[in-house]
Amino acid sequence: MNQLNHPNLIQLYAAFESRHDIILVMEYVEGGELFDRIIDENYNLTELDTVLFIRQICEGLQYMHKMYILHLDLKPENILCVSRATNKIKIIDFGLARRYKPREKLRVNFGTPEFLAPEVINYEFVSFPTDMWSLGVIAYMLLSGLSPFLGDDDNETLNNILACQWNFEEEEFKDISDEAKDFITLLLVKSKSWRMSAAESLRHPWLSDRSLHYRLDQKKNKCHPTHDPSPENQTETL
Repeated sequence: MNQLNHPNLIQLYAAFESRHDIILVMEYVEGGELFDRIIDENYNLTELDTVLFIRQICEGLQYMHKMYILHLDLKPENILCVSRATNKIKIIDFGLARRYKPREKLRVNFGTPEFLAPEVINYEFVSFPTDMWSLGVIAYMLLSGLSPFLGDDDNETLNNILACQWNFEEEEFKDISDEAKDFITLLLVKSKSWRMSAAESLRHPWLSDRSLHYRLDQKKNKCHPTHDPSPENQTETL
């Protein structure tokens, strides 16, 4: 964390060690977990909101991967909203993060079952695409409120991941753009070498096409007539 300085990553200001404790002095973030917004029925999470969240996560990941650091525990609980009034986020919890050294083949056997990439379950080498798989799961969840691989127990969840069994057949995906579905499809790929990188994800039309974002905003306006279409508002969301 000392080596990471990016607006979408939680900042560590100082650390102290006593005989019994290690104390971390960190940036204060008050907006709550992104997970809370997914499960809050009163919070209307639109596709455009999701674009903004995913783009910021991608920017944080791109920076981390440039610094040769893997997060390895990306999930909505580890993404905090800066405040309740904005869509700005910070990635937190670097407890499982690892420095990636290409010559030293890295394997890990930890993480949260729903978000684990197939290579973690198979105890194969992990690298930057391992984080990108988790990003695909997060995007799926933000758009639908559903978890793509969740089974009745951990075993079933892990088997669903290994079988790469998931789809967009649920009702929740009926009004989601083709670009969003394509974005997820390019991340939830069993073979890690075929997944989009963070840089490629940021160039994908779902995150980069302003005309698509404008259409999504118009769609949002129709659904929510009270939405303020003032230029400032649009600038903030886009």
